[in-house]
Amino acid sequence: MMQRREFFRWTGTAALVGAGLSGGAAARAFAAPGEISWPKTGAKLRLSSQLGVIPGESLEEKTAKMKAWGFDAVELPGDVVGKVEQYRKAAADAGLEISAVCWGSAGGALVSDSAERRQEGIRTLKETLAAAGELQSTGVIYVPAFNGQTPLTNQEIRKVLLDIMPEIGEYAVQVKSRVLFEPLNRGEAFFLRQVADGAALCRDINSPGICLMGDFYHMYIEEPSDFAAFVAGGPWLHHVHLASRRRVMPGQDERSFIDGFRGLKWVGYQDYCSFECGCEGDREVEIPKAMAFLREQWEKADLPG
Repeated sequence: MMQRREFFRWTGTAALVGAGLSGGAAARAFAAPGEISWPKTGAKLRLSSQLGVIPGESLEEKTAKMKAWGFDAVELPGDVVGKVEQYRKAAADAGLEISAVCWGSAGGALVSDSAERRQEGIRTLKETLAAAGELQSTGVIYVPAFNGQTPLTNQEIRKVLLDIMPEIGEYAVQVKSRVLFEPLNRGEAFFLRQVADGAALCRDINSPGICLMGDFYHMYIEEPSDFAAFVAGGPWLHHVHLASRRRVMPGQDERSFIDGFRGLKWVGYQDYCSFECGCEGDREVEIPKAMAFLREQWEKADLPG
């Protein structure tokens, strides 16, 4: 795996970054669905975390720690329906924004072979989108199905999503939210495993309410290049999950984030990068260390100029 990644990094990514440079002009790269992209400006590293990563006995204690450690936002679990005011107050009192709502797959309901289950899944997703919109979050993270949750094939799942997502996307726009497709690794899902797959799906659905995210843990398994993956995500990329190769804190193993951060800078990424990982050691010590490590990696992720 390491040899494969290094090969693509230097013969693929480096070639793209270096190609076409003339007199200091910016390079060009190929975005997924075959379009040429040019580097944008204004990218920012804005750090967030899921609540489960943060130590503390209460929501308020967790958000207070996050603010003290320098987080910009909090990522909420999928139970936001009926808890909007509770979450909004806790975030506001701590001085944090709300990044994404991690909803999941609803047991694969939206791509079930049962029409009744699909309608129930659509209803609950819309309820969550409305709550996420009230919270002014980035959007609702959605996994079509984990392994074993639907008997449909890849082609059948894609057809279902192309049928149902335009209307869901329209609703998401109305409530000022968006769906965020999350590609997973093959050990967790057989459908939607690369950021480029998600980008092609978003392109074909063609709704501003249907976008996607990337996860450094899953990307390490499925992507030959972090840079190319994020460039492929391009205009549809609105959230990122942070984890090391072993799904612990960034910096707790050899996993580098520089290539991925270079891709985020290329697309001018301004949304959140959020911790979704475990931790080896004392979280009170290791979380601030991981944040410092990520800021160092961001600074090292230079683009050619």
